[in-house]
Amino acid sequence: MKTETLVYVGTYTEPIRFGTGKILQGKGEGIYVYRLDETSGALEPVRVVAGVVNPSYLAFDSTQRFLYAVNELKSYEGKPGGSVSAFGVEPKAGDLTFLNKQPTHGTDPCHVLVNKKDSHVFVANFMSGSVCVLPVREDGCLEAASDFLQHHGSGIDPARQAGPHAHSVTLDAANRFAFVPDLGLDKLLVYRLDPRRGMLEPNAVPWFKVKPGAGPRHLAFHPSGKWGYLINELDSTLTVLSYDGRSGTFEELHVVPTLPEDFRGESTCADVQVAPSGRFVYASNRGHDSLAIYKVDQRTGRLTCVGHEPTQGKTPRSFGIDPTGRFLLAANQDTDSLVTFRIDSRSGRLRPTGAVTPVPTPVCVKFLLRKTG
Repeated sequence: MKTETLVYVGTYTEPIRFGTGKILQGKGEGIYVYRLDETSGALEPVRVVAGVVNPSYLAFDSTQRFLYAVNELKSYEGKPGGSVSAFGVEPKAGDLTFLNKQPTHGTDPCHVLVNKKDSHVFVANFMSGSVCVLPVREDGCLEAASDFLQHHGSGIDPARQAGPHAHSVTLDAANRFAFVPDLGLDKLLVYRLDPRRGMLEPNAVPWFKVKPGAGPRHLAFHPSGKWGYLINELDSTLTVLSYDGRSGTFEELHVVPTLPEDFRGESTCADVQVAPSGRFVYASNRGHDSLAIYKVDQRTGRLTCVGHEPTQGKTPRSFGIDPTGRFLLAANQDTDSLVTFRIDSRSGRLRPTGAVTPVPTPVCVKFLLRKTG
């Protein structure tokens, strides 16, 4: 059975005010779909799914029959908050058919995730600092929220941490716990998941606290499930954690910088991902405009920095590693480009392939493996 890899890119389509106060003029038309050349790493345009408003983050279900996209907005149907849209994925061409949309009950939803049983969708609302859980029907449509959690508190940075800012949701492999890094609280909040009711309850140990002012943003697990890598936006660091899956608790192993020692400019972190092999971790720097590359000690989970690779554009908001682990695609939000790098399987270093694809205000990169015959 032959397969091909399709690449789905979320974009900003309308102006949006970030937590920094900066207003970005979204240039996208919706969700962009490309075909990945698995030899060269080049991208061939397939289609644009137009009319989707600010689909800044995307998530497939486990069958890849359905796609969910946040609509990162501050108001929806005349009320404060954003929304999340459901799409059916056409199996032959990879086209998207709109199914329905539901409110997320919080402003600027910036991250979406589907649990492994494909029964619920989880959304992090950044600006208002909240989490929304929505049941999924068998036809892929979303039902009204089954749970909503509002975070409370603040951090030491009066500009960036005046209130809570939930930035993402990650589940453990056993589907027992949900983890929500909150940039405003300097906490990785831990919830027990009731998959039948679609409800979240604070864990017995309800959070892991990072250094004040660090600003946690995303958590990525090692394939073994033994270690987690928490990227901190504000102080440009990665917190390396050991994970106890029985109790849903973390212990800090060490903290590593994402920037070179001699860098003196302004920069913030965005994304963190672990290579499918589990041998390497990558983190994006916005300002330094690079990808930090780390080698994973397979005994301890600790990281050693291998180097930094410029992303050939400004503000690498996110990136994607293809399922084979051969290519990394960096989304340069402020210079409207998707740049393909080849991953060295021995060192983890990145080598530009020369493939630079114009994409207006790209934010999120997701992959779909499609059977072709």
